[in-house]
Amino acid sequence: MSTEIIETPQTAVAAPAPAGSPMAMAIAALQSGMSPEQIGQMMDLQDRYNATQAKKAYDEAFAAFKAESVTIIKGKARSDGPLKNQKYAELHDVVNAVTPALSKHGLSSSWKLTKDDKDWMEVTCYLRHVGGHQESVSMGGPPDAGPGRNAIQSRASTKTYLERYTLKAITGLSEQDDDTDGRAPADPALKDSWISEVAKAETLEELETIWQQGGNVIYATNNLADYNAFKKAVSDKKKMLTEAQ
Repeated sequence: MSTEIIETPQTAVAAPAPAGSPMAMAIAALQSGMSPEQIGQMMDLQDRYNATQAKKAYDEAFAAFKAESVTIIKGKARSDGPLKNQKYAELHDVVNAVTPALSKHGLSSSWKLTKDDKDWMEVTCYLRHVGGHQESVSMGGPPDAGPGRNAIQSRASTKTYLERYTLKAITGLSEQDDDTDGRAPADPALKDSWISEVAKAETLEELETIWQQGGNVIYATNNLADYNAFKKAVSDKKKMLTEAQ
């Protein structure tokens, strides 16, 4: 008589859900007699509560960040183009200025290129808190087809420009002297008049002169939307004149 040993497959035992986790809460609710619908409502309520707490933590951290003495210095002057001799802070200057204070209060920034069409680019800047809440600011513009730039350089210039301005916007900061350097208040008629001059240009040489002069004037108003609209009008007109040759 032979004896045969038959091994019975062992059933895997699931690890218990961590205390306080959604799974643990759901199991406890089921054991107490709650229906799946009631559990769903309870979980939705918990999600809304968590979101509210995360937003509160974000607001407190951002308020603490704003209390810091963060200064963005304009150090570099443009050497050519319509904004020649205008001083500005480069992207790394803005990042280096804001990052230590952001990190101190559990905040971090990042960007995403959310639109990358042939004639239009859009960048979104995200400001996140370790508690889970985030805010975002988006800004767009055409490729910066300035003198001497190839297609890749034009797109890189616009991307960097948008990253710099969205970071300043989401943090609510400006470069030192942004409001005290003698710039005139925004005037919609000013932008429209220069765009009208763009439409009248009959040659690339005339267009370049308008771009140089109008770019300086509109940039001096510190109105980014007007400057982007003017730049797009110049870009569109340049394309039209180039194709007509």
